[in-house]
Amino acid sequence: MAADTPRRTAAPRATDRPGDQSPFALGLRAGERLAAGDPWDEPEYQQYPPDLKSPYRERRAAFGEQRYGALGIPRHDIEARQRAASANWECFGAPAALFCYIDRDLGPAQWSDIGMYLQTVMLLLRAEGLHSCTQMAWAKYHRTVAEILRPPDELMLFCGMSIGYEDTATQYPRTGRAPLGETLTFLDD
Repeated sequence: MAADTPRRTAAPRATDRPGDQSPFALGLRAGERLAAGDPWDEPEYQQYPPDLKSPYRERRAAFGEQRYGALGIPRHDIEARQRAASANWECFGAPAALFCYIDRDLGPAQWSDIGMYLQTVMLLLRAEGLHSCTQMAWAKYHRTVAEILRPPDELMLFCGMSIGYEDTATQYPRTGRAPLGETLTFLDD
């Protein structure tokens, strides 16, 4: 792109819909449901296999220990864990959110396409100095999101993505990642 070519971005505006339909309104409405003790919606897709095998099961458990341990929340305190998870529905304080839907009739290959697409969006956001966080947690309140966004019936909410600038003055718990040697296998000829 030439230096003198203006960059153009397309983003939904609150004025594109009647009333205040900003991501914060979504977060607030989901937060109200959480505060009222409303249960999560029935899942429209399975986020994790019921019998998650090793080493994935251990990695998921380690993530939970790191995340909630850094917040001082013991494993047995489910209510405190749910309160901590509620930051998802406030977009972690980010000013913008993207919601990604998939056609209900599509299969695993198209689900992988969504992952690649979202990763590309996240890389493009970083190139513009923005930070992002994909959030499958939004799927737990897919009915609340649908009340506002009104997607066609053939679509289901896969995830949300918070978008904004990282607050470098705030210390957030960072979770570890599996070493590359555990996640990458080189196949010989």
